[in-house]
Amino acid sequence: MSKLAVIVWCVAAPTLMGIFVLTVLVVPSLAAKENMMILPAAIAGAVVAAPISYYIARHIRALTSS
Repeated sequence: MSKLAVIVWCVAAPTLMGIFVLTVLVVPSLAAKENMMILPAAIAGAVVAAPISYYIARHIRALTSS
């Protein structure tokens, strides 16, 4: 991962982690098992943020290099 992708990941990961955890807390079927679902949701948010940040960094680099 490039330095730019890591910087973008530092913004995207907490955002997606928060969205995933909030989804667990709001959906009634998931909220019943919230103590078992919050950590996997947060980890999934961090993992999903990696390819997204790489994609965003690639586009930022393409826009600024020309």
